[in-house]
Amino acid sequence: MAGLGAGLGASPAAAFEASRFRPLASPLRPVRSGKLIVPKRYFSVSSRLAWVEDELMEIRKSQEQNTVKSKKRPPLRRGKVSPQLPVPEHIPRPSYVGSKGLPELCKGQLHDAQGIAGIRAACKLAARVLDFAGTLVKPSVTTNEIDIAVHNMIIEAGAYPSPLGYRGFPKSICTSVNECVCHGVPDSTQLQNGDIINIDVNVFLNGYYGGTSRTFVCGQVDDSIKHFLKAAEECLEKGISVCRDGVNYRKIGKKISKLAYFYGYYVVERFVGHGIGTVYHSEPLILHYANENSGRMVEGQIFTIEPILTMEKTECVTWEDGWTTVTADGSWAAQFEHTILVTRNGAEILTKP
Repeated sequence: MAGLGAGLGASPAAAFEASRFRPLASPLRPVRSGKLIVPKRYFSVSSRLAWVEDELMEIRKSQEQNTVKSKKRPPLRRGKVSPQLPVPEHIPRPSYVGSKGLPELCKGQLHDAQGIAGIRAACKLAARVLDFAGTLVKPSVTTNEIDIAVHNMIIEAGAYPSPLGYRGFPKSICTSVNECVCHGVPDSTQLQNGDIINIDVNVFLNGYYGGTSRTFVCGQVDDSIKHFLKAAEECLEKGISVCRDGVNYRKIGKKISKLAYFYGYYVVERFVGHGIGTVYHSEPLILHYANENSGRMVEGQIFTIEPILTMEKTECVTWEDGWTTVTADGSWAAQFEHTILVTRNGAEILTKP
């Protein structure tokens, strides 16, 4: 989860800092508005690339229809954070509960049939809980109310909400609204019509972890936001599509960043995906941007892919709570996450609804 600890590192928000890279060359150049413009030169489009023309026409049509800009939201402010919710004593706790230190990043995990079955069960629960959380996203609902409902559903299933107590995190899920990149702490903030919110759900069930996240819309949003969210989800899908035994990890980041750049959006480089299983966070660390890191996927590996896109090129700032990370310029962010199992011929999405 680039919700909690998807980027492990030295900063308070467990951010993984990575080197910058030069954007991939592309015949399509994004401008600050997210609009795509074609350089002034002639080129032919084959029938195989007809989808590019169709996509550009769809984008232009969407932009033309959005002549009236949506009302600008005020910047996010921290609301009132209520006390930590209790977990019944009979539910097993992760080893990090009660410790505020940063757990050591362990080496990669390979799972046998029993382990895969356990992780699959945890992931199915996480996916079911996330679907339920999405039904709660409505104007005037607070992020704290969503946290309470999700917390209750998780413990009723006999599982522990993994974020709760992880390095002192006070809540059971992450709720990241509008310009919040990730790690948003549920509080008294009320959702408004036109907002977007990423809900990051992670569970610890019978000794195994599973996690997933999705960005939901609250009420009605304009077409530019719909297009942004569609692009963010498609970036995740493209990243997953290259996964199989023997493939370089770096192909994930290259696929994601190339598609994001095509659409005129930007990939947040500070947070990464990670191995997951009997340990919450482990190698491999999955970079979502173009990189030249070595290493290949192995059949039986399980890890998360969770790219975060922003509408503008910007830096990230972490609040004094040590968790909530927002864009420096207030531009909006969106994230989608799945946990996948590497197989000989592809990847199985364990958190698919």
